[in-house]
Amino acid sequence: MADTALTAPPRSPLAPYADRLAAATRTSRGAIRLAELPFLAQVNVRLDAKGGAADAVGLALGLQLPLEPGTAIRAGESTALWLGPDEWLVVGPPGSERDLEKRIRAAVGEEPVSVTDVSAQRTTLLVSGPGARDLLAHGCALDLHPRAFGTGRCAQTTLGRTQVVLVARDEPGAGFWVLVRSSFAGYLTDWLLDAATEYL
Repeated sequence: MADTALTAPPRSPLAPYADRLAAATRTSRGAIRLAELPFLAQVNVRLDAKGGAADAVGLALGLQLPLEPGTAIRAGESTALWLGPDEWLVVGPPGSERDLEKRIRAAVGEEPVSVTDVSAQRTTLLVSGPGARDLLAHGCALDLHPRAFGTGRCAQTTLGRTQVVLVARDEPGAGFWVLVRSSFAGYLTDWLLDAATEYL
């Protein structure tokens, strides 16, 4: 039987772009910062928000699942994103996906729930700096003004004609996470680098 164990470290979808992202960040003189945050754990959770499972998951993770549409809640190293009335994405540090999935499943017991590790489905781009909102607004139909899309907000939307999950981080100056499918990550990064030329 063939050995199926990984023999090489995983390679992120945007590894070939690391130098270009770093160069754009340097050249902008602090106006924007572009970087990949590779291998973040991402676990999709579907359950009845009105049932006991939602509270049980919140207790197990130390992170309440947000019930208000379009919001994100962070506790420690994990963030829960509201994707729909019965759907959330729990994002954690690299390598934590199995632990998150195990804790969620143990918490819900016999309650009906869907828990899916989707970590390999997407990668995450960090877009921050004073010019971040304007840069994203070039290709996003959402009103990104802080009054409409301030810290702790999230949305499934399109950016540069690519489906993404956009998250306004809740830390001062932390900017945005752009969660994009791995197969579209290169295209979106090219789009962001092109849109960023006014800052370079």
